[in-house]
Amino acid sequence: MYLVEAVSVLVRRWSFTQRHLSYYLLLADVRLRRSVLGSSLTLNDFDLVICAHPNDAALLTVDTSTPTFYDCPNPWTDELRDEGRLTDRQASKLRRFESELYERVDHLSFSWVSYARHVLASDGYDVSGRNITQLNWGCDPAPQRAEFRDPPRVIYLGSLSSKFIDIELLGRLSKSYPHIDVYGGPPPDPSLGLNYLGWAPPTVLQQYQFGLITCTKDEMRRNGFSAKHLDYIAYGLPVLVPAWRRHLDLLRGSLPYEEETFTSVIAALGSEDAWRQASDEAYEQALELTWDNTLRPLGELLD
Repeated sequence: MYLVEAVSVLVRRWSFTQRHLSYYLLLADVRLRRSVLGSSLTLNDFDLVICAHPNDAALLTVDTSTPTFYDCPNPWTDELRDEGRLTDRQASKLRRFESELYERVDHLSFSWVSYARHVLASDGYDVSGRNITQLNWGCDPAPQRAEFRDPPRVIYLGSLSSKFIDIELLGRLSKSYPHIDVYGGPPPDPSLGLNYLGWAPPTVLQQYQFGLITCTKDEMRRNGFSAKHLDYIAYGLPVLVPAWRRHLDLLRGSLPYEEETFTSVIAALGSEDAWRQASDEAYEQALELTWDNTLRPLGELLD
């Protein structure tokens, strides 16, 4: 497995090798993990086997009398394809493998219900949905919420490494609205002009008035979900989300923006009364999405 990872690092240095060779290394990694985990774990001794990582998910195809639960973060093949790590032909083959895995497990969930909708509506996946036991991402609502301030401050809190966050868009928004602070890692390119403040605990959200999400426009991310969305609303922050992201009706307190309308969306909530109404909607949504609520189907399953 270390050898496969070392070769993968070399392959990712060049776009051509990454696109054409990653598939074979992914398969090698998945098969090795299935072999190692399958031989070292006595699966029949447990009441439920849960996997929450795509690279390990082939373990759930090992013969066992124990019920299996795949808590899939997001559709893996589509993510790898959009990262430029698969050719179209390889993506088609990996989707067949992934579809068979989805169908074979006893219970299937995704980090957010919109990913399940994406898979069921996609022509590339052949999935019935009969075994979906959805566990949405949850949160712990903060006992002390954020308060209104003028001018409103915006926070971006999260990863800065994935191409899907569209860090270039984050840079352009920072130029159009100067009160955006960025936390996370790894440190971004200084040329982006971000007000990067390093790492901070979630309690820093109390100091801000809006949470910010940026994402690319590929089909999966349009139907996708950001875990930091729940971090924001847990502190009562209205969340600025690209207008091209779908299913925003599932998360009250979301404020869709286009790059050209970003500052006007913030200005529309420039009074304390207007901001407070949006903040209340966000926090009420957080109260409905506590971990106790989102994980209730898992508790019922175990009972």
